[in-house]
Amino acid sequence: QVHLVEFGGGSVQAGGSLRLTCEGSGDIYSYECMGWFRKAQGKEREGVAITTKHGATEYAESVEGRFTISRDNAKSTLYLQMNSLKPEDAAMYYCAADRWCAGGALYRLQTGRLDAWGLGTQVTISS
Repeated sequence: QVHLVEFGGGSVQAGGSLRLTCEGSGDIYSYECMGWFRKAQGKEREGVAITTKHGATEYAESVEGRFTISRDNAKSTLYLQMNSLKPEDAAMYYCAADRWCAGGALYRLQTGRLDAWGLGTQVTISS
């Protein structure tokens, strides 16, 4: 199973940008679905963005147009570019991957049913 490590979190002012990176220990191309999820204090975990190895993407409505997910299979890396950050984007962000994307990427984003998870990177937004 792939080992995932996230970094790039930090503290930024509202309106600012951050780029999260998730590095996989192995060949992530074999993982059809890879995504970003977040959990804010006192809230349930929610899907942020997901991508398939063929480039299909799905986003949560709350981040559509502000966040961009991308993956570099050659570097075994997943990215999340976050622009126009809002206070409500503050959360622990997790990278996740699964060899299969049965049910579709949107289903996996909505349910969080992926096998491998990183430990997360914290994003703090100051207003």
